[in-house]
Amino acid sequence: MEGQSQGPPNPAAMENGTQPCGEERPPEAQETTVTEGAAKIAFPSANEVFYNPVQEFNRDLTCAVITEFARIQLGAKGIQIKVPGEKDVQKVVVDLSEQEEDKAELKESPNLAPGDQPRTAAVGEICEEGLRVLEGLAASGLRSIRFAREVPGLQFVVANDASARAVDLIRRNVQLNDVAHLVQPSQADARMLMYQHQKASERFDVIDLDPYGSPAPFLDAAVQAVSEGGLLCVTCTDMAVLAGNSGETCYSKYGAMALKSRACHEMALRIVLHSLDLRANCYQRFVVPLLSISADFYVRVFVRVFTGQAKVKASASKQALVFQCVGCGAFHLQRLGKASGASGGRVKFSAACGPPVAPECEHCGQRHQLGGPLWAEPLHDLDFVGHVLEAVSANPSRFHTAERIRGVLSVITEELPDVPLYYTLDQLSSTVHCSTPSLLQLRSALLHAGFRVSISHACKNAVKTDAPSSALWDIMRCWEKECPVKRERLSETSPAFRILSVEPRLQANFTIRDDANPSSRQRGLKRFQANPEANWGPRPRARPGGKAAGEAMEERRRLLQNKRKEPAEDPAQQAARLKTFPCKRFKEAASTQARVQAAAAPPCGLAPPPPLRLVSLAQLPPGPRWRKLDRNQAPCASAPDQVLPALRPLGLAH
Repeated sequence: MEGQSQGPPNPAAMENGTQPCGEERPPEAQETTVTEGAAKIAFPSANEVFYNPVQEFNRDLTCAVITEFARIQLGAKGIQIKVPGEKDVQKVVVDLSEQEEDKAELKESPNLAPGDQPRTAAVGEICEEGLRVLEGLAASGLRSIRFAREVPGLQFVVANDASARAVDLIRRNVQLNDVAHLVQPSQADARMLMYQHQKASERFDVIDLDPYGSPAPFLDAAVQAVSEGGLLCVTCTDMAVLAGNSGETCYSKYGAMALKSRACHEMALRIVLHSLDLRANCYQRFVVPLLSISADFYVRVFVRVFTGQAKVKASASKQALVFQCVGCGAFHLQRLGKASGASGGRVKFSAACGPPVAPECEHCGQRHQLGGPLWAEPLHDLDFVGHVLEAVSANPSRFHTAERIRGVLSVITEELPDVPLYYTLDQLSSTVHCSTPSLLQLRSALLHAGFRVSISHACKNAVKTDAPSSALWDIMRCWEKECPVKRERLSETSPAFRILSVEPRLQANFTIRDDANPSSRQRGLKRFQANPEANWGPRPRARPGGKAAGEAMEERRRLLQNKRKEPAEDPAQQAARLKTFPCKRFKEAASTQARVQAAAAPPCGLAPPPPLRLVSLAQLPPGPRWRKLDRNQAPCASAPDQVLPALRPLGLAH
């Protein structure tokens, strides 16, 4: 993610970078050079324009996806693309599922008539029928320059940014990398630039949006500016919103309520896809996901956008609400629409019936939270993912993060495509307060019971299965019998007590099965990212003249340390704030006694009466009958003339 936040468009700015910025260029001695892939980027300083090296995986994966997309698009026109390092004939084993192992796909050149020369598109060359690419928030232009130097079959790349300083840097880096014939710098508001390319003949084949934070302001323009069947690449880094910390904010940006869940990363992907499809439906368009990734601190989706009124009618049946129990975490999906067959081969659409749950959870008796709507269809096109995986595996030297790309895509090919969301191993065991079974034991128990199960690239201990929640809790009940929980320590109203109080109807078998171990795990692939460096998370906004990214993060962390604690007070303030009396009740009693003494003070010249003293009712002499009145009234006797004689010996009346 190197994109800058968009501001108001510059009225004097011209498209395609034809107007100079008019800003002084920093001295060359202050420049910082970064090399990534085939691109070399020069920065005025480390903090002038946003750059995060951890996002190299994002950019490598994008280059791989666009390359395969170009292979598909140009192949339909009879144009072959040439990628450095690839062979003309490749034979690569790609695991598309756990059941389809060791399947090989042979890629050969198409048969040509004698004397015919195939049209080819090479890296760094202009292809007149190639892809038109837009990077809406280019910042330094690193991503656009990498497209020009690493992806074949491009007609042009527009590197746009609203910042004049950033556009000036893009021009310099374009000249530095010798790609001025392909990359066109542009200074404009990304939304206005995309709105100006709504005509079918002016649309872009690929639009890449990688903003700082949420891409929500740009999605409406993006779904209109992408060509028919074009590729839309979107990054979201506002994971705190998408993961359920602010459900109302998520609804205002994406049109869906996010829930705090162990499956929050996959839920974030499905919320973004729902938002894209919802915006496309307004213009009789719909999206088809090719690849959806949750990695590090962001989510990244690659979708194709098509037009078709008939297909748009099916969009409601692709969205679903989520009912999630607040006690045990069991979830159920409720589709918004229903598609059913009708006479003549037509499809009939109607409203769905629900809800799928009772007011209280059937397992623990707790209430449900309602989230969504979210995308309930598959997140990936497994055929497309297989082609990308094949290309990366055949040419590992092309990308610096090829090992991680291969591992993540392999896990994606093992996921159950028709099962939304997942449970986690620690979630199941912590709910019933028992020890945690191994992942292989739980997967084996599900497989023995006849259910499908897989992991998820979004969480390393995920349990994605088509088994109902009742079967999962039966398996956990059986596991608890092997590792008993002390029932006397459980509250009778807790989810653990209510779940374990029911006898399991399914007898689980925890014997390890060979197919319980995922293929990617057996091959030792790099499936989940380790922390690459210190402070590797999201970087702060680039501010001219400010501190470098690492220094800025350390300074911000120091300033925000213990921000919720009260500041230290000096002794004078502390003494003024402390109470004069040890406790509130003693203070009130002393004040009441002072008021009584002041009221009973004799006139001037008379001797003061003896001090008042407090006595109990047991010390009062017999005679007067006391009646208990309201707490705000003084006690009185039925015979007032007997009160004063009775109190005078005690010194309480004069």
